[in-house]
Amino acid sequence: MVTIFDELESNVRTYCRRFPAVFVRARGHVLWDQEGRSYIDFLSGAGALNYGHNHPAIKAELLDYLAADGPVHTMDLHTEAKAELLRRIDDIVLRPRGLAYRVQFTGPTGANAIEAALKVARRATGRTNVIAFTNGFHGMSLGALALAGNLGKRAASGVPLDRVTRLPYDGYLGQDADTVDYLEKLLDDPGSGIDPPAAIVLETVQGEGGLNVARPEWLRRVEKVAHDRGIVLIVDDIQAGCGRTGSFFSFEEAGLRPDIVCLAKSISGYGLPLALTLIRPDLDLLGPGEHSGTFRGHNLAFVTASAALGLWSSPQFTADLDKKCLLLAERVRAMTSGIERGRGLLRGLFFAEDAVAAEISLAAFSRGLLLETSGAANQVVKIMPPLIIDDDALHRGMDILDDAVQEVLSKRKAGTR
Repeated sequence: MVTIFDELESNVRTYCRRFPAVFVRARGHVLWDQEGRSYIDFLSGAGALNYGHNHPAIKAELLDYLAADGPVHTMDLHTEAKAELLRRIDDIVLRPRGLAYRVQFTGPTGANAIEAALKVARRATGRTNVIAFTNGFHGMSLGALALAGNLGKRAASGVPLDRVTRLPYDGYLGQDADTVDYLEKLLDDPGSGIDPPAAIVLETVQGEGGLNVARPEWLRRVEKVAHDRGIVLIVDDIQAGCGRTGSFFSFEEAGLRPDIVCLAKSISGYGLPLALTLIRPDLDLLGPGEHSGTFRGHNLAFVTASAALGLWSSPQFTADLDKKCLLLAERVRAMTSGIERGRGLLRGLFFAEDAVAAEISLAAFSRGLLLETSGAANQVVKIMPPLIIDDDALHRGMDILDDAVQEVLSKRKAGTR
């Protein structure tokens, strides 16, 4: 049957092709379609719904703000909503971790936060080259896309993507190779052909690149390489941040202190568009209007972001999150098929054979579970439940996934896929 989506929506759509349902309601870890069928959500808006759908405490703050006719769109004018968010970022996130950043409100996408970070790094150093890593992904605008490792995404740009040097991520050359040695050699050898970089941009867990996890010691060595050479270290925490790996920032385990941190997706706490670039104060060098955007003053997202950060004030919230991270790790490790990837509540299973992960995703959907794939060839089944999911629902979702894996592998073995 041809739908209104087939008639009028662009060919660029993706998720709806894999999951052809029309959703009408959502709460917590559950989505319902127009037929009344429920789905456990392990997709979490590709990381934009860490606190689930319509979290009641966050929704209450949003409804109160709307009922009081609070300003919604204000460009970068001062508002009470923005002031409260800045206070909570400082009081709940930065000061307890001994961090000090200026907060830049960019256009409301992760790619825009990355673009702002690149501008800052290039202004601060006077250099143009940037170091990025294999299998990295940082957004679809041209500056961000130049950092991407994925050939298909890069090819869609239609123009050359340059001023980036691509180097091997941790583990890319095998677990016995420390690729920081290669990075140091290239940077220090005047014959390497590498222009001195303005920045090194990395994800501690490569969300779109296959859930590759950098070891803490590797990350610390990259940080030292950058700081010893006056290179700005940018951590892209757009998908792995806001508690997705267990701690608020994904780099806390390694003890990093990045020069710039990019946040988006779940920083709004509710799926509303919001992106932030956290900048070391002495690097806050762009002048008024040198990076701007019509929707950088999205007060509804400021309100929901403040409410979401309030959850982190509760020791019970962080204790529950720790327990769920352990529970998911146990369930993934107990599965006999696939190779475990990821950290915290950003986990996955790698399957070397073509299309297995995609078939598992479809089989899971038919059973009432939403989850996507990851990696340059979609080799990884990506498991991203909301941080607030209860234990029973987490088990039910993993049971469905286990059944889907066994179905797909059994059909393949029998040659009946």
